[in-house]
Amino acid sequence: MAEDSGKSKGAKLLNKFLREMLLIRRFEEKSSKMYGLRKIGGFCHLYIGQEASAVGSIAALDLKKDYVLTAYRDHGHALACGMDPRVLMAELYGKSTGCSRGKGGSMHFFDAEKHFLGGNGIVGAHIPIATGVGLKIVTKDEDGVVLCYFGDGAIHQGSFHESLNMAKIWNLPVVYICENNQYGMGTEFKRVSAVDDFSVMGASYGIEGKQVNGMDVLEVYGELSKTVEKTRREKIPSFIEVRTYRYKGHSMSDPAKYRSKEELESYKEQDPILILKALMIERKMLTEEGYKKLDKELRSICDEAVKFAEESPEPELETLYEDVLV
Repeated sequence: MAEDSGKSKGAKLLNKFLREMLLIRRFEEKSSKMYGLRKIGGFCHLYIGQEASAVGSIAALDLKKDYVLTAYRDHGHALACGMDPRVLMAELYGKSTGCSRGKGGSMHFFDAEKHFLGGNGIVGAHIPIATGVGLKIVTKDEDGVVLCYFGDGAIHQGSFHESLNMAKIWNLPVVYICENNQYGMGTEFKRVSAVDDFSVMGASYGIEGKQVNGMDVLEVYGELSKTVEKTRREKIPSFIEVRTYRYKGHSMSDPAKYRSKEELESYKEQDPILILKALMIERKMLTEEGYKKLDKELRSICDEAVKFAEESPEPELETLYEDVLV
C-alpha cells in the first residue's frame, strides 16, 4: 500500500510539472502572437525553453510562508506561483484588470498575496530587495525562505556581490538562483565572465554553490528541495546556478542572429517539456492522447486569457497619479 501511495504521489507531482510547464509555454506563445499583432506593447521577454527552472524550484516552496522575486523575464515564475493567466494577459495589454493595474506590463507582474514580489525591470536591482525580505524573515522570527532569480547578465552587478556578502554576515535564508540561459542580451556569457562556472561565485562569501541542469525539471526540483530545506533549517544563504536556455531572442525585438541554428536545434532536443512527456509515457503515467487533451485545455485557457484582456477596460486617466510614491 505504501509503495502504491508513493507511486500515486510521484505521478501527481509529475502531472503538476507537465501542466505548469506546458501552460507557461502556451501562454508565452500566445503572448508572442499578441505582441506581433500589436495588442501588447513595450518590452516583452519570453521564458520559452526555461520552464523547468521556475516550475521545479517553486514546487519546493510553501508559498504561505516563502517568497519569490525575479527579474524582468517573469511570466513563468508568476504562473508557477499560481497567478491567473487572465490577470497576467490583462497586464500585458495594459488593462486595469491586470495584476499591476495595467501600469507595469510584462516586466512587473506582482502578487503580494501569493508572495510573488515581482517582476523587476532593472538588471540586478531586485537582488538587494530579496535580501531585505530575508532580513524581514529573520527579524520577525519567521520560518520562510526567499528564492531570488536573476540572469547571467546580472551576476557581475555590484548589487549581487553586496547582497551575498550581507546575506552571509546576517545569516539570511535566501536562495540566490542564477538562471544562466547562456546569453546576456546578445552576448554569450563566456565572453564577459572571468569564470564560466558561476556556482563558484558564492565561495568568496562563504556561501555554498551548486550547478543544476535547468533543462530537467526533476533535477531542478530534487536539488532545490534539498537546498530550500537546508536554507530553512540552518537560516543560511545558498547559491544555485541553473544552466538553462531560451529558445527565443532576449526580447520580442531581438532576432537572435548571434547564435547558430545548430546550437538552437541542439538545445531544442533538450526541451524540458518533451523530456518529461517522454519519461511519463515510458512510465505509463501519460498517453499521447492524454497529452493532446491537456494541451488543448491549456491552449483554451490562454485563448480565454486573451478574451478577458481584450474585453477589460483601459485604466481611468486619474489612476495615472495613483500608486506614485515619490
